[in-house]
Amino acid sequence: QLACRDEYFSFFEECSKNPKACSILLRGPSKDFLNEVERNLQDAMGVARNIMLDPRIVPGGGAVEMSLSQALSEKSKSIEGVMQYPYRAAAIALEVIPRTLLNNCGANTVRVLTQLRAKHAGGSNTTWGADGNAGTIADMNELGIWEPYAVKVQTIKTAIESACMLLRIDDIVSGITRRQAPKKQEQQPDEQQETFGDARDG
Repeated sequence: QLACRDEYFSFFEECSKNPKACSILLRGPSKDFLNEVERNLQDAMGVARNIMLDPRIVPGGGAVEMSLSQALSEKSKSIEGVMQYPYRAAAIALEVIPRTLLNNCGANTVRVLTQLRAKHAGGSNTTWGADGNAGTIADMNELGIWEPYAVKVQTIKTAIESACMLLRIDDIVSGITRRQAPKKQEQQPDEQQETFGDARDG
């Protein structure tokens, strides 16, 4: 047993070559710091799990989204009529990822995004994306920035399915209106009522 502040912990070391379970002890100056470290550790373990299940990876930094955007833009040029608009809309939507990365790092979004779009023109330089540290475009292969293929595919599928679900709705989804009280109808004099002392008595 080892003491950590006012608490005692039991450590089992050198159990076996292939232990069935392991524990990770996190220490920090404050509770907020520990919560942040725990979230980052969970994200890292989730990425490791995805890589173990599906070892395929794709370049990060918005390189995949920009490549798909250029491919859909070129595809829309070969389609006539209104059927080309879904391709254009999807191409514009995919550019949100590199644009957001450039906005977060304080870069000139319009200029750098135009450079990245020109870099991907013609289907070449598919590994080029946005460098969040320098605010410029760079080759993700040289920087070593990669993302799990399974996560990327699931993200795109979820986005497209959500858009299709919203497009199917052609009526009001929900609304809250105040119900107005019905106006009281003016009472009409009843002809069968007593008319004693009325002008109708003559």
